[in-house]
Amino acid sequence: QVQLVESGGGSVQAGGSLRLSCAASRDIYSGYCIAWFRQGPGKEREGVAVIDSDGDTAYADSVKGRFTISKDNANRTLSLQMTSLKPEDTAMYYCAAEQTPRRYCVLTLDLYNYWGQGTQVNVSS
Repeated sequence: QVQLVESGGGSVQAGGSLRLSCAASRDIYSGYCIAWFRQGPGKEREGVAVIDSDGDTAYADSVKGRFTISKDNANRTLSLQMTSLKPEDTAMYYCAAEQTPRRYCVLTLDLYNYWGQGTQVNVSS
């Protein structure tokens, strides 16, 4: 079992930045895809960014060039640096992990079996 705990959410004006963190209860960086998802008001949960065991990353088109996912294996921490925030980025952000033998990762919701409780991000115009 893996516990994931997010932190770093808050309120910011459009154009601002926030950094989200996700702490894992144990080493999940080998053989895992770890990702950030978000769910805005009245919307379905969607993938934002993912990083694989080798450090390769992928992003949703809506955040490319603005968000950066990274991981710190020594500290068992996943991060999401968010810049140039827009009101449409307002959402609950979730950290998630998928244990997989695949060498590539995808932002498919149903593949992820470990989830954090979420951290709220509010972006005002």
